[in-house]
Amino acid sequence: MPAISERAQLVPPSPIRKLVPYANAAKARGKKVLHLNIGQPDLPTPPEFWEAIYSANLKVLDYTESGGIPAFREAYARFYTEIYQIPLEPRHFLTTTGGSEALLFAFLTLFSPGDEVIVIEPTYANYIGLGWATGISLRPVQSYIEEDFALPDPAVLEEAITPRTRGILLCNPSNPTGKLYSEEEVRKIADICSRHGLYLLSDESYRDYCYDGVRFFSALEVEGADDFVVVVDTLSKRYSVCGARVGALISRNTDIIEAALKWAQARLAPPTLGQIGGIALLSLPPSYYEYVRETFQKRRDTLLEGLRTIPGVTVATVQGAFYLMPQLPISDSDAFAQWLLERFDVEGTTVMVAPGTGFFSEPERGKSLIRIAYVLDIPYLEQAVEVLRAALNIYTREQVPIL
Repeated sequence: MPAISERAQLVPPSPIRKLVPYANAAKARGKKVLHLNIGQPDLPTPPEFWEAIYSANLKVLDYTESGGIPAFREAYARFYTEIYQIPLEPRHFLTTTGGSEALLFAFLTLFSPGDEVIVIEPTYANYIGLGWATGISLRPVQSYIEEDFALPDPAVLEEAITPRTRGILLCNPSNPTGKLYSEEEVRKIADICSRHGLYLLSDESYRDYCYDGVRFFSALEVEGADDFVVVVDTLSKRYSVCGARVGALISRNTDIIEAALKWAQARLAPPTLGQIGGIALLSLPPSYYEYVRETFQKRRDTLLEGLRTIPGVTVATVQGAFYLMPQLPISDSDAFAQWLLERFDVEGTTVMVAPGTGFFSEPERGKSLIRIAYVLDIPYLEQAVEVLRAALNIYTREQVPIL
């Protein structure tokens, strides 16, 4: 039998999904599993989405254009212009199969095999997988929980630049830490990119989840940066339509959009139904986004307050997205996450989390960290805190090994 590819052997499994078999086994044994491992908002998908699909009255589910339905790109541009106050045109959008494909197209379009891209760690695990898939090296610069995962000093970022560096990839707000970068910080990164001839690839998938009245500042708002700023966006989190698989690669540099279109043509077309429903979603009033922010800020507050009462747990300040990355008094987050599913419950309930190891190029850096997605309602989050409290009380005394 021929060997599978080296990159397929070396790419790490997703920390978000690799424990699914253990969760399924726990459920088969009758346990209730609180899923805090994956960023799937639980708010109902707005009814406008379903109504648009039903009223389309399709007889054949056709391919769309490779770049997306023109009306969808028009709705996207209108949304950015009117809701975000960022003037854009339909030609600045390439419709993608969710934010993940937008990231893939960006990697394939902006960078060549062997190029380096600077990322701030902890970083989104799928960036690491995309690096392996495309032959692009991620060059990590560390942020630290003791500093609330603050942006590294610009001088440190510049020191990481080598002759092979082609861009800086920023996730704002951050998945997995929930760190929200300010206007000043985004401008500093853009300035570095401008002076060194780099792309600024800004993943803004969680921009609608910003708390405490802090305004989000998009890389698209930086003056004089049109040539080198590329943004990844998705409807998945904004409207609780992760399964619709619709997003966009966005840039005022239309040469980038036109080049990325060739990759889009190779995969034929983005999802038709997701775009039809998406047109309606992009027309929702500002009150919808306020509702989402208020709901998730309350969840954040509940989880922060609860986790900070558990002895030995450290939690950074969080102002965006719907993730926390606490540090626990453990030595192996993979073992702990598996143990929760295999060997622990409180009255039949346990918790599924994402081990922190998968959010670092060097997994050892995440051995005491886990990522929690607060995508459940407040009573479930309160229950999850008590499960973790009881689990750590046992685990830290016994440091139970995985059998």
